[in-house]
Amino acid sequence: MQATELKDFVIEKIEDMKGRDVVVLDVSDRSDITDFMIVCTGTSKTHVRSIAENVYVQAKDAGNMPLGVEGKDAGEWALVDLSSVILHVMQQQTRDLYQLEKLWAARPE
Repeated sequence: MQATELKDFVIEKIEDMKGRDVVVLDVSDRSDITDFMIVCTGTSKTHVRSIAENVYVQAKDAGNMPLGVEGKDAGEWALVDLSSVILHVMQQQTRDLYQLEKLWAARPE
């Protein structure tokens, strides 16, 4: 899949699992490692794990082998690396703390 198709695929899988507050950040002009970062909120540790696991399994089944998954066991924040798309699934408190959207929206002068 191309980056845009993979982004849409991941969003669909997040929505299937009732992930909340999905934000897509196009970082292709600021990052050499990925084109899109997707951030969403899970309502509990179990929900965060489930969303990350679902995206991982569905991507693998579709022939897009993830490069890795981090943080899934703790359940506060999980990252699924699909190369051109990186998914961050966080509980609301963790998302508020790290503010990834704000960090990646900032442009150096």
